[in-house]
Amino acid sequence: MFLGIYIQVMSTEPPILDLINVMAALRDPATGCPWDRAQDFASIAPYTIEEAYEVRAAIEAGDPAALRDELGDLLFQVVYHARLAQERGWFSFDDVARSITEKMIRRHPHVFGAAEPRTEAAQTSAWEAQKAAERLTRAESGVLAGVADALPALQRAQKLTARAARVKFDWPDAEAVLDKLDEETAELRAELPEMDQARVRDELGDMLFVLANLARKLGQDAETCLHGANRKFIRRFGAIEAALAARGKTPAQSSLDEMDALWNAAKREGL
Repeated sequence: MFLGIYIQVMSTEPPILDLINVMAALRDPATGCPWDRAQDFASIAPYTIEEAYEVRAAIEAGDPAALRDELGDLLFQVVYHARLAQERGWFSFDDVARSITEKMIRRHPHVFGAAEPRTEAAQTSAWEAQKAAERLTRAESGVLAGVADALPALQRAQKLTARAARVKFDWPDAEAVLDKLDEETAELRAELPEMDQARVRDELGDMLFVLANLARKLGQDAETCLHGANRKFIRRFGAIEAALAARGKTPAQSSLDEMDALWNAAKREGL
């Protein structure tokens, strides 16, 4: 039965059309999958974000086969959203593809038009200028307009400060940002005796925002830095668990001093 349906859906058409047909079959009101028919934009959005992060993980792992599969999963998310939109009469997958093609051509006149060749820095500047002009046509005004609220907070903070820096609202160097971090740290310390949660949350937010600025000033991506720190913590804590297991113990049966010593040992070993 499955093979028959598979043959009906698959064809000699380009693979992307086969995928679009699979999506249409899953959403068919009469014969489609009950789970897929029940979904909407909001319910699918978390999966879309998750698949994007899994693409990133495959890239970091240097695994071409996994990257191919994860890119397919991400593409399926795009097809899914386009299908939902088509069912509402908004736009189709072809409209999505056409729109991004036109945008890329428009934003690369040095490749597709008569503009002079550009350096990487010149293209970045021109790209941002073009995006600013496009925001004006959408009635989006202000230096910070268009920085998506849905971005991870740390990534959004870095993008917001990068925008502000373009109009010279910025610290002169990384040392100045570190001075500001010291100031914010002192303000958080001052809140600790009272532990007013609203004020502590506010001061912590200020510290994280300054750290995002510091990453930008040092030419780093804050989200990538934190992602790396997470992986390092997992490696080192895993080493603690392995060392304790060799002693017939678990972390819950160990002391902080013992675990701290094992952490430092893992650190010395380069984990």
